[in-house]
Amino acid sequence: MPSFDEVLKEAGEFGRFQKRVFFLLSQTGITFSFLFVGVVFLGQDPEEYWCKIPCASELRDHCSWTAEEEYNLTILASSLMNSSQCASWNDTCYNCTNPLSHLTNYSLGSVPFTRCLNGWLYKNPHSTIASEFDLVCENRWLIDLTQSLLNLGFLVGGFILGYAADRYGRIRIYLFSAFGAGLCGLIVAFAQNIVVFSIFRFLQGVFGKGTWMTSFVIVTEIVGSDERRIVGIIIQIFFTLGVVILPGIAYLIPTWRWIQLATIFPNFLFLLYYWLIPESPRWLLTRKEGKRALKVLQTIAESNGKSLPPHFSEITVSDEEVSNPSLLDLVRTPQMRKFTLILMYAWFTSAVVYQGLVLRLGIIEGNLYLEFFLSAVMELPAAFLILLTIDRIGRCPLFAMSGIVAGIACLITAFLPKDSPRLSTSVAIVARLGITISFELVYLVNSELYPTVFRNFGVSLCSGLCDIGGIVAPFLLYRLAEIWSELPLIIYCILSVLCGILVTLLPETKGLPLPETVEDVEKLSSSCHRSCGESGPQNSNKHM
Repeated sequence: MPSFDEVLKEAGEFGRFQKRVFFLLSQTGITFSFLFVGVVFLGQDPEEYWCKIPCASELRDHCSWTAEEEYNLTILASSLMNSSQCASWNDTCYNCTNPLSHLTNYSLGSVPFTRCLNGWLYKNPHSTIASEFDLVCENRWLIDLTQSLLNLGFLVGGFILGYAADRYGRIRIYLFSAFGAGLCGLIVAFAQNIVVFSIFRFLQGVFGKGTWMTSFVIVTEIVGSDERRIVGIIIQIFFTLGVVILPGIAYLIPTWRWIQLATIFPNFLFLLYYWLIPESPRWLLTRKEGKRALKVLQTIAESNGKSLPPHFSEITVSDEEVSNPSLLDLVRTPQMRKFTLILMYAWFTSAVVYQGLVLRLGIIEGNLYLEFFLSAVMELPAAFLILLTIDRIGRCPLFAMSGIVAGIACLITAFLPKDSPRLSTSVAIVARLGITISFELVYLVNSELYPTVFRNFGVSLCSGLCDIGGIVAPFLLYRLAEIWSELPLIIYCILSVLCGILVTLLPETKGLPLPETVEDVEKLSSSCHRSCGESGPQNSNKHM
């Protein structure tokens, strides 16, 4: 009986069917990027806001002031008292005719200011969650908390839905996750307080991670080995496209609720994939459903304008007992244990350094929408560089070099003179480009090193370290910068260079079929060490 890869070759490894499925599932990357970085616009600081003056609400009702009159009065009072947006002072109510006349009797420095106890007034009170839920001044940390909860949702989603996809099927969990992400996002859009917003933002993260990771695995499982690197990289370009599109959406839509609705709506359209995308035939084979797998392959062949030979009436099914994936599967054998630990570190490092560099370069005054757009555009060359070089030098060397280059660029940036901002920015962009390449390669390498029986679970579990890195990144940046502004770059250098060294211990997977079982991974390991040594700068002795 023929193997899966033999049947797939006859059906077409990257024909019309795979291109259609690839395009449909790639849209998930756009919506996931909206979720991943959307807090920048949902929670941005209001344009203008001031602490309410004492008794302002009472006077507004008593004096029949409009909201604009109250706002203008607050600005004038704060100006006379020389107070900040986050400070208030103790005072009694005054008359409606000349409410600020008594303020001239105060001498600056004699007024005891306190934190704002009466709330704030905003020029655009419903534009962001910060203005709607009073998340400014000492409450600003709650916005950071919502982003941490979102990353926690990604982590939980990776564990639970990654496991579920390997047990119950790829497309089934994808559809379930898309519906869950859309529903939770809808509740977030109508949240009336920060507690409800945070809870369902967390759940949106759980389901959002399910859609993104499952779509990536499905795409890599239905194409041939030669095309995996193309689809594995291009699908991440769609993530970047989402980051590029988002500032345009936020610029055109004035309030956070409508931004939220616009960015979660596609999740409901993804439910149409029930009729457009079949179950992964590779997964069906691991569940001993050879007939269903063959039927899907026949559909692929027909869509690609081909037909399977008559003797392909059956397909080889593994004799291994089907078992549900567990954490022990990822560390049970020596090679799997090594791969898992290295990939976890690579995910963590990529997230910490990538987000750290983005935050560091993005802390500048200017047009938020334009700066965000330009920052996103800088990521696009990374994918094209990978596509141009990955077949020539292989996964291992490119992965290693990108991490080392990013680390060295971070180190150089830290010690460049302060009076050369353009040079410093240019070298920092090289670091950003290097770590972006690492970030995109870790997806591909992770999916190629794990067997089909728990590929989705393995990728989801390892990528959970990315979510932990996302939680750590802002704290690492801001706390270390208080000690020395360039200290975070030194840490990024150490993390990146170490990552580059460690990934040389991984096998080269260029041009090889995806492993189906743990035994295949062990065989892949020994044969790939030789391949990696031949295709790149590594020496096979490094893997002994």
